[in-house]
Amino acid sequence: MSSSPSDIGRLTLSHPDGVTPVLVGKGALAAAQPELAAWLAGRTAFVVTTARVWALHGDRLGPLSRCAARWVILEVEDGEEAKSVSSAERLWNQMLAAGGKRDSRLLAFGGGCAGDLGGFAAGCFLRGIEFVQLPTTLLAQVDASIGGKTGVDLPGGKNTVGLFHHPRWVVADTAVLPTLPREELRSGMVEVVKMAALLDPDLFVLLEERMETLLEGDSEALGPVVAAAAAAKIAVVERDPTEKGNRRLLNFGHTLGHAIESACEYAGLRHGEAVGYGILFALRLALARGLDRRTAERIQALIVRLDLPPLPRLEPEILLAAMARDKKALESGLVWVLPRILGQGWMAGDIPADEIRTRLRAFLSDPFGLPL
Repeated sequence: MSSSPSDIGRLTLSHPDGVTPVLVGKGALAAAQPELAAWLAGRTAFVVTTARVWALHGDRLGPLSRCAARWVILEVEDGEEAKSVSSAERLWNQMLAAGGKRDSRLLAFGGGCAGDLGGFAAGCFLRGIEFVQLPTTLLAQVDASIGGKTGVDLPGGKNTVGLFHHPRWVVADTAVLPTLPREELRSGMVEVVKMAALLDPDLFVLLEERMETLLEGDSEALGPVVAAAAAAKIAVVERDPTEKGNRRLLNFGHTLGHAIESACEYAGLRHGEAVGYGILFALRLALARGLDRRTAERIQALIVRLDLPPLPRLEPEILLAAMARDKKALESGLVWVLPRILGQGWMAGDIPADEIRTRLRAFLSDPFGLPL
């Protein structure tokens, strides 16, 4: 069944560099085609993607390929492996060898890692070329593709090299989501829970009512969820485009989550799964600071329904060292994003290191056991 224009949500993100339209829904790529075709006309287009995404969905870009003067596919690794300085350098050299110019275009076509790397490559190449985000995973559609954050990892920490470079468009076509494995849908759904818990109580209730259906990957059922999560993020980013204030609320669960990813060497757990454990730990800190227990239980219950894979055996001191290197850490120490009530978060920057260490040890022994 084809989608009508009324099925496509069109949001806009205003930022210091202009306005980014965000199209969401089943058939969004087709709906965006006239605008993207004009943007590509007469230009060299670099498509940063993975072999898997291109094999599954490359034909969806066929009409756009015929609009560009040249169409250059640049394949990158799957997952976090793509987000390295060497990968970015390889892209820059390929783009230069292919005759890339200041008015060339780049399309980031894939999940969050391809989007982060592609946006970073675009932002630095010849001091910046325009690009679009065409996210193909749930996590990328609700979070990673929106807001202008781009970057790569260093061995010592995730997203430690990067810049803000907003895409010209974000086109989140939910028609691609049914091809995702359940594990990838679960990873993305953690980010939806994150935003719903701190920013959108109505979305949180919808997740409670429809979680199992959403995890089946139905593109029409996911459309309103992706749109609501995207709208919540846009509202925060517009108030704080460079993450100097309330945009840090979007890091709920990420302080420990990134440390877990680093300690696991970005293997074994997907990003959203690690963040899920980060949310569970943050709930312990929030309970000790006045969060209503019923709210904590509701948030934890949604995470439990996602059936996270087991947390690997990890040493507290390694995680504490990784958190100290986190890009969100300040000279004064870590800032923890915590829920205050459902739909409202706050940032706690004065939690004693000894408390974090003690609670972390208890958490690693029983991640799903909320303290009384």
